[in-house]
Amino acid sequence: MEYVYGALLLHSAGSEIDEEKLKKVLEGAGVKPDESRLKALVSSMKGVNIEEVIKNAASMPAAAPAAASAKHEEKKESKKKEEKKDEKEAAASEEDALAGLSSLFG
Repeated sequence: MEYVYGALLLHSAGSEIDEEKLKKVLEGAGVKPDESRLKALVSSMKGVNIEEVIKNAASMPAAAPAAASAKHEEKKESKKKEEKKDEKEAAASEEDALAGLSSLFG
């Protein structure tokens, strides 16, 4: 992640993103750069309009995680209801068993 952050820092400073500059930024931050990761990142960013990517990322809807959270809450509620139902059924079956036993001795 620090490689991407370094590239974004270079971009925001108006510098060209190349291996040497990115390496200096990472070393300045106390990260020991991996040459293959540097090359991979720099080559993958060639021709990418970073401003456009940032603009699109900022405009993405935040409702997706909220929807996932809502589904998770629904599952929790459903599970709680099932547990309560199971408890009621267990209590009813115990009552039936006790009623059956008392009729034997009644």
